[in-house]
Amino acid sequence: MKGVYIFLADGFEDVEALATNDVLRRGGVATTLVALTDDPQIESSHGVIVTAEAFLPELNTDHAGTTEEDVMIFPGGMPGSKNLAGCAPLIRLMREHYAAGGTVAAICAAPGLVLSQLGADDLQGAKFTCFEGFQDALLAKGALYTPAPAVRAGRIVSGRSAGHAVAFALEILRGLKGDEVAGQVRHALYLD
Repeated sequence: MKGVYIFLADGFEDVEALATNDVLRRGGVATTLVALTDDPQIESSHGVIVTAEAFLPELNTDHAGTTEEDVMIFPGGMPGSKNLAGCAPLIRLMREHYAAGGTVAAICAAPGLVLSQLGADDLQGAKFTCFEGFQDALLAKGALYTPAPAVRAGRIVSGRSAGHAVAFALEILRGLKGDEVAGQVRHALYLD
């Protein structure tokens, strides 16, 4: 699956989804907001309605040519993270995408609920962060928890919480466009 996709389920955390989308687009990355069903309207955990640009059932799931520059992104929030984690077609797609060489990224509760569904071999020894209390499933697979704002472990990027959504997005951007572009976006946001 080629491209950068942000998957939205009802109950997603507004800041984690939209700040990530904003930072990546500022950095010149074409992103696509994806609904899990064919309903284009997704409601955030705070009642904000966002219109999807694509639908999971209609995505091209051919993994030929997938590289680390192809990214599946999972915002946190409740019950959004649970809805993502409970979507069997999405989890199957994530596993196939990662196995084909793609990158996966999740923030807040989503690392513990979604990324933990990768295989133990994929997670063994990988550093990660997440919202406090959602680390157990990853720890059980041998991953190593750190309370950092954002962490990259090879082709896995994780973020801690809504307050660290920009750091999470900048880490994804750094992997896609390099330090210079990530630094330019950071500077444009007055984070220096």
